[in-house]
Amino acid sequence: MTKVQTRSVRHFVSLEQFENHEIISMIEKAITYKNQRTFPSYADKYAVNCFFEQSTRTHKSFEMAERRMGVQVLDFQPSMSSVQKGESLYDTVLTLQAIGVDLVVIRHGEEGYYNKLIESRHIHCSIINGGDGAGQHPSQSLLDLMTIYEEYGSFENLEVAISGDLTHSRVAKSNMQILKRLGAKIFFTGPQEWYDPSFEEYGTYSTIDKLIDKVDVMMLLRVQYERHEDTDIRFSKQTYLQKYGITFERENRMKPSAIIMHPAPVNRGIEIEDQLVECSRSRIVTQMENGVYARMAIIDLLLEHR
Repeated sequence: MTKVQTRSVRHFVSLEQFENHEIISMIEKAITYKNQRTFPSYADKYAVNCFFEQSTRTHKSFEMAERRMGVQVLDFQPSMSSVQKGESLYDTVLTLQAIGVDLVVIRHGEEGYYNKLIESRHIHCSIINGGDGAGQHPSQSLLDLMTIYEEYGSFENLEVAISGDLTHSRVAKSNMQILKRLGAKIFFTGPQEWYDPSFEEYGTYSTIDKLIDKVDVMMLLRVQYERHEDTDIRFSKQTYLQKYGITFERENRMKPSAIIMHPAPVNRGIEIEDQLVECSRSRIVTQMENGVYARMAIIDLLLEHR
């Protein structure tokens, strides 16, 4: 197993903060955890998972990762906390640190919420970004990279299509940046209303039918209806699937070695046919499993130096 890195890292807020070899090392450590099932123990450390937006996979896989490594997990529910009295996120973290918490995982609706925390000379506990608005989702990106690396052993010259609700997806933004840096060729597809010209820095736009038989990875994105409240963009379930989703016909046209990915939750019958979610080329459930081990690698990275 490759050693993750020798430099001390206090926070994990974006994969952009790491060199390519450091990212590969984290992936390899996560794969080793998955295969060997032996983990370091941090029984003297304490963590709190502060999720201000709804989550199943990210929230619970962080908790599973923490518990498997012996970390003591304190419960936190925003609806039952002093947040309801107007307490700021900064003061919430300051309080958790004061009572002895070493690690705080945060998902928050404000993009870049973590900047004030990691720049403060008073915040010494480690911050993990569990998702910031439509900004970044670095732990999801790491588990996605792990899933691809398990499949192909490299990112160089892989052709990856990122499909769907691009503008609103923090997963898309994290993945497009890192995958290009690691040598993959990126394509975008989905409704053009959800494509931003700034993405041209990382890849090119095309229709799904022009990409479906050439790419190695079809990375689907959830249609984030909750972020469309202020827009006029509307698609019916069947219309979206036929125009932009993975139908049986499109799945049949994919290369034999190609895989389907999705960060979940999946809108079955919208981004992908219901029966294809667990088909042989789908890695959606594998991504969920890998999320625990990728997050264990992140936790180890931060706690080994504390």
